[in-house]
Amino acid sequence: MMKKKQEILDAFNFRHATKEYDESKKISKEDFNFILETGRLSPSSFGFEPWKFLIVQSPEFRERLMKIAPGAKDKLRGASHFIIILTRVDIRYDSEYIIHHMKTVQKMPDQFVEMLVQGLKQFQETNWKLSENDRALFDWSSKQTYIALANMMTAAAQIGIDSTPIEGFNFDEVRAFLEREGLLDKGHFEPSVMVAFGYRKEEPKRPKTRKNLNEIVQWV
Repeated sequence: MMKKKQEILDAFNFRHATKEYDESKKISKEDFNFILETGRLSPSSFGFEPWKFLIVQSPEFRERLMKIAPGAKDKLRGASHFIIILTRVDIRYDSEYIIHHMKTVQKMPDQFVEMLVQGLKQFQETNWKLSENDRALFDWSSKQTYIALANMMTAAAQIGIDSTPIEGFNFDEVRAFLEREGLLDKGHFEPSVMVAFGYRKEEPKRPKTRKNLNEIVQWV
């Protein structure tokens, strides 16, 4: 058990926001499928899995994306694999997607679906006031994608693969670009966050820095 704990901590210490990737090194299909599987198995609120992993491997597509995602430019140029994580926006308690997901993926009987819909209605409308505007629902859905994002980056680090989470892009322009390409499923998805995977070109110039545990933990 101690060995396993140390391996996990070593992976967290190994991982950093890689600035430049070695273009000559590619992630194997087996390793990348492993990373994707950890994203697929990630938890989400109510288990609704409001994500889609858009894997951008086309050089031409990457080139066009660079123009509207300046924070991703160097990563798009060198990373072995690049993902745009999309988030669902049709996640209101009574949406077709939610009902379909509960019945076909979670395999709930109709009576349980009806009960959960009522509970979800209270959660969205009263507890968190998510139904007040589309942005609130988008933000709630988008938060779930960051769980999958973190799990994929951690899993990658555990097998020696580097990663970079990216928010440095023009949201409206990226959304319009993906919409023109027919990649948002007729408005059911919007871009949430991007992430690059590959192998670092050089070691970090500075050691990892974090606050001490007693600065961020309070027992009550």
